[in-house]
Amino acid sequence: MHLGEDLITLGVLLVVAYVLGRLAKLVGLPSIPVYMVVGLLASPHSGWFPLDFQSADIELIAIFGLILLLFSLGLEFDQEEFFNDAGKLLVSGGSYVLLNMGVGFAFGMMVGWGTREALVIAGMTGTSSSAIITKLLIELRRLPNKETPMILGVTVVGDIFIAIYLAIVSVVLSGKTEVWPIVLQLSIAFLFLIVMFSVARWGGRVVSRLVRTKDDELFTILFFGLAVLFAGIGELIGVTDAIGAFLIGVVLGASTYRTKIERVAVPLRDVFGAFFFLNFGLALNVAEFGSVATLVIIAVVMTFALNILSGMFLAWLNKMGAVEGINAAAILVNRGEFTLILATLSIAAGLDHRLQPFAGLYVLIMAILGPLFASNSERIGGLLPGGRRRPPARKSERDPMLDEEIALVEAITAGQRRSGDSAARTAAQRVVGRTRPGGSAPATDAADLAPAGNTPNNPASADKGATDAVMADDAMTAFIAEHIPLDEPSTDERTNDYS
Repeated sequence: MHLGEDLITLGVLLVVAYVLGRLAKLVGLPSIPVYMVVGLLASPHSGWFPLDFQSADIELIAIFGLILLLFSLGLEFDQEEFFNDAGKLLVSGGSYVLLNMGVGFAFGMMVGWGTREALVIAGMTGTSSSAIITKLLIELRRLPNKETPMILGVTVVGDIFIAIYLAIVSVVLSGKTEVWPIVLQLSIAFLFLIVMFSVARWGGRVVSRLVRTKDDELFTILFFGLAVLFAGIGELIGVTDAIGAFLIGVVLGASTYRTKIERVAVPLRDVFGAFFFLNFGLALNVAEFGSVATLVIIAVVMTFALNILSGMFLAWLNKMGAVEGINAAAILVNRGEFTLILATLSIAAGLDHRLQPFAGLYVLIMAILGPLFASNSERIGGLLPGGRRRPPARKSERDPMLDEEIALVEAITAGQRRSGDSAARTAAQRVVGRTRPGGSAPATDAADLAPAGNTPNNPASADKGATDAVMADDAMTAFIAEHIPLDEPSTDERTNDYS
């Protein structure tokens, strides 16, 4: 195939992905299953799409997509949140991971594909998709919700678990059987994790100095080069390219340039990530779905049941209600990119070939049902016993004196400072009287404003004494007193009652 035909093919695929993506957004679906479906339609195993396109043609681009997906995941890792509340997060996130991974591993053993396959299936069914979780929280406007910090905390723990899990899986998938080579490789992998997390934790300033540059073009080349470099290092030392990219993302995320990197990395991740999912879809064969359909349905039901149980447990652990528990379950149930990454690793390691169609069909179903569950979770939670949210606390009525202070300051700053403006001076007197020393109630007349030694017959001295006392304690009152004269009240002001 000539280069022009390759470019036309890629262009057509991306345009089709755009059209289907727009349709998916109308029903609240994420983009991951859309890209997989486009790849599936263009797959050489399928006759549904009139394009002759091979998966190997975009394999390198797909690897870049994998690297940037994990790099962005590391970049978004909030280590401050984790270390500041590590105990609570580890209990919440650890219980979620252990429950889902444990049952997932048991399910994998029941499938009968082998121990290594069971370990991979446990990772597929037990780990949530950070990308889909983040998008759903934003699109469903759940960020201010009570349960959102709990969900994000579980996601942070899940990210750390992914790093450790991949390090272990890479050793298991290597096929080594002797004890000492396995111990050595695991030691190297964990040393790499410890060093990178330590640099991220305590070396943020040094990293900021090393990557500092004012040239945006060179800055983009630098962080992309570092992501690819550490992905290669991770691959060489046996922790996979994905975890190498994740760890350098964590390190750069600890620098002062995190926001700047995200501004450039996110569009690159979206483009190259699309090729990763597209490439995975190209490798799928619809004819193989039948051999794993029953297992996938069982895995889907198991995943939803476990996440509802986990969500309610997390809500109870964090002293929340049924609605918050169902919301957490509906967000955390989503599976996506990490499942496909594990499938890719398993195929490269020569594991059971059915893992690929299993992962593909599982992600397609979960990426459709998960967001639909999330968009309706509040209504579902409301049907449960005690599932109604408490109505938000009624806002207290606004203090009219506060409105008066604001209006008064606005008038002063606008230049409306006429000494004969009786309304302004009246308001100033009320503010000064209300904020006199001792925190007493607002004054109602000049006599009440007078400090010790003053008399009602000397309102000017009373006003002056109150003003001097307040100016020592209240910056706003000092500002008002400076611009509005209080020592020349009019006759009307002295006789009226403003209480």
